[in-house]
Amino acid sequence: MSSSDDPRRVHFQSPEYLVDRLDAIADLFDKDRTDLLVEAIREYIEDTAHSETFQELVATKYYDDQLEFEAVKQLVGAETAQRLRLLKADLESEPLDLAAPTDVDIYGDDATSVETADSDKR
Repeated sequence: MSSSDDPRRVHFQSPEYLVDRLDAIADLFDKDRTDLLVEAIREYIEDTAHSETFQELVATKYYDDQLEFEAVKQLVGAETAQRLRLLKADLESEPLDLAAPTDVDIYGDDATSVETADSDKR
């Protein structure tokens, strides 16, 4: 077991009816209340982390420098975080200075010419 898997005591308050229902479910499945809570939290985190809305929020806050990379890894996983890091670096870099191709007619026969007056030129 790694140190990140070591149990940590967490104390929180919950409405009594939720605790009563949780205890009834734990009794039904012959499980411990803590095991059910940990399982429920794990499932919630997994579902949330895979939500498109959640990932968009994480990406937006990361791109706006409101989240550090390590926090992003915790929220969406290492692979997605690395993808966001690469995209952020790409967004922050200068665009490539590429000339338009001269050997390809991208408009075909649909090109439209526009006549400008001398006063329109800058």
